Amino acid sequence: MMDWKQTLAAVAPALATALGGPLAGTAASMALSFLGLEPGEDPQAQLSAAVKSATPEQLFQLKQAEQAFTLEMERLGVDLQRIHAADRDSARKREMALKDHAPKMLALLIVLGFFSIQWWIATHALPEGARDLLLRTLGALDAALSMVLAYYFGSSAGQDRHLEGVASASASTREARSAGQ
Repeated sequence: MMDWKQTLAAVAPALATALGGPLAGTAASMALSFLGLEPGEDPQAQLSAAVKSATPEQLFQLKQAEQAFTLEMERLGVDLQRIHAADRDSARKREMALKDHAPKMLALLIVLGFFSIQWWIATHALPEGARDLLLRTLGALDAALSMVLAYYFGSSAGQDRHLEGVASASASTREARSAGQ
């Protein structure tokens, strides 16, 4: 027999995932409200009991709660993008006002470090003992390089939308292939 979290994961995976993170209270409360229940002191315990005894109609309501939760998170994501943009803008304004060269120097070190390690890996055999360290350092520099590029050239929000479009097109292609077989 499946436990309540497995049932919820099968019906509303986004809600089930959210229950394991910082948005657990929000996810549980939204699910309970869609089931017509008032969230109490322990919304997860209430949700557990509700899912264990859920009818097919209530499982459908949980799916609707998941859709509403996803839309709410998307709405909050837009707000988060604005917050991140304002944060980058204030950092840029601070850099200009103080004529602070530290961000430029750090950016230069990150870019030079990234390409230096790339070059070194491409032209040398990796020492067995240092392989993991070099690759971990390259990964850290890769993440830092992304932040430098976002700081100086803007956010990757456009790229994220592009990747979502590619993923959607890929999913449509897989569905079409599956339907044709």
